[in-house]
Amino acid sequence: MPASEPTIDIRRAAERFATRTSWLNSRHSFSFGGHYDPENTHFGLLLVSNDDIVQPGSGFLTHPHRDMEIVTWVLEGELEHKDSEGHTGVIVPGDAQRMSAGRGIYHSEINPSGQTPVRFIQMWVVPDTNHLDPSYQDTHIAAEIAHGGWVPVASGRGHDGAVRIHQRHATLWVARLKPGEAVGLPGADGVHLYVARGPVELEGAGRLEEGDAARIVASDGQAATAPADGPGAEILAWEFRA
Repeated sequence: MPASEPTIDIRRAAERFATRTSWLNSRHSFSFGGHYDPENTHFGLLLVSNDDIVQPGSGFLTHPHRDMEIVTWVLEGELEHKDSEGHTGVIVPGDAQRMSAGRGIYHSEINPSGQTPVRFIQMWVVPDTNHLDPSYQDTHIAAEIAHGGWVPVASGRGHDGAVRIHQRHATLWVARLKPGEAVGLPGADGVHLYVARGPVELEGAGRLEEGDAARIVASDGQAATAPADGPGAEILAWEFRA
């Protein structure tokens, strides 16, 4: 548990960079692509957190990555992955996917549906070891999430059920909160909380709406609560430990 006093930096959805094309609506938590702010390039080990909506039959055509842990979480629809190492997979809500780019990989991410958009959160974390062999993994954790509380999505610390990332100082958690339900954030050196569906009330910070984020230094377990009169919430929390 961190010894210093926690600090909370709230970033509102309306303040985020946005990329909009005929097939993509993407909102960026940090500098990305043609959007650059030297004061907003990362938080802890998290370099990218994009909330993407991709139209039917469209997507990101084959493109390269290197030395990055890429985690994808689907909120609506389905997303098809193919890469140059021969890995393929289609993920839907309740699925987590990890691609370790390692020494270099090409991949595509396509919405295979002819009718329904796909919405997903894609997050990039710096690995603790570079030039690894590229690899891919997915897992289905919908049943675990239905039980309530935090569920590990991606972990470098060996959490059961989570996809493995090559970063021993990072863990991604998800919680789906019923109206009135609360969870305590991880106690850690840093926590990045993203409200994928909202709203929630964050102890010490107030109300966060869908698309809002909190960057917390020296988190001491602040409560996040779905208001009793609301629709419930889905939240993602990256935990970073020194």
